[in-house]
Amino acid sequence: MTRLARPSARAAARTAPWRWAFVGAACGVILALVLYAPARWLAVTVTWASQGHVALEDAQGTVWSGSAQWVLAGGRGSRDAVALPSRLAWTLRPTLGGLALAVQAPCCTLQPIDMQLRPTPQGLTVTLADVAATHWPAQLLAGLGTPWNTLQLEGQLQLAAQGLQLQWTAGRLQVQGRAELLALNMGSRLTTLRPMGSYRLALEGGAVATLRLETLEGGLRLAGTGEWRASGLHFSGVATTAPQHAAVLANLLNLIGRREGDRSIITLG
Repeated sequence: MTRLARPSARAAARTAPWRWAFVGAACGVILALVLYAPARWLAVTVTWASQGHVALEDAQGTVWSGSAQWVLAGGRGSRDAVALPSRLAWTLRPTLGGLALAVQAPCCTLQPIDMQLRPTPQGLTVTLADVAATHWPAQLLAGLGTPWNTLQLEGQLQLAAQGLQLQWTAGRLQVQGRAELLALNMGSRLTTLRPMGSYRLALEGGAVATLRLETLEGGLRLAGTGEWRASGLHFSGVATTAPQHAAVLANLLNLIGRREGDRSIITLG
């Protein structure tokens, strides 16, 4: 029995280094795929997660450090799409319990926007570092489809945030912190009034996140409040105008809400 076992043992000894070499090569391939995963893999993931509303076209670099043309679209199958004026660059790195993401676009951000992504068993938590101000062209919204593609808004959007945290748990969104969107010197292809107004939309987090819309100045007056409940966004507002602007703003009032005399009632959710 001993003489019969020796050749088998010697064969196993000769085979073992090759097995370890194969395991090492496989680990090397996996590590290379992780470290040098192409940026287009991230682009595919973003398109899938946003259901076609956000696309990263012409993605270059890797998942961990790359750039792409950021495009807003109306969803899968939509023909509406508008690209950011400049490319969007990002860096992504692992952290304890999640990922650290920094994004920057020369056209719109003075410095990188930093955020922490933390997956949970039931969802995802995104914590945004405080943002003093970012500047985005309102024309970008037309890419989202109806009704933005009809409004064809013009103007400047300024977004700021403090202590903002978004938590998706079992499909429900919870918001902590505060964000403010300023829509300045807005115009639309539906009216010749330029500008038609400037507005502020404030988001306050809490047990129930709230929205507040107010007019800073202009001929089109917008006001409203809303709540982000478990079932989604519920918003109610009103749009009015001074008598001297009623004619040039009539089409716009008809589109953005339900007409009741000289005002338009806006309802979402």
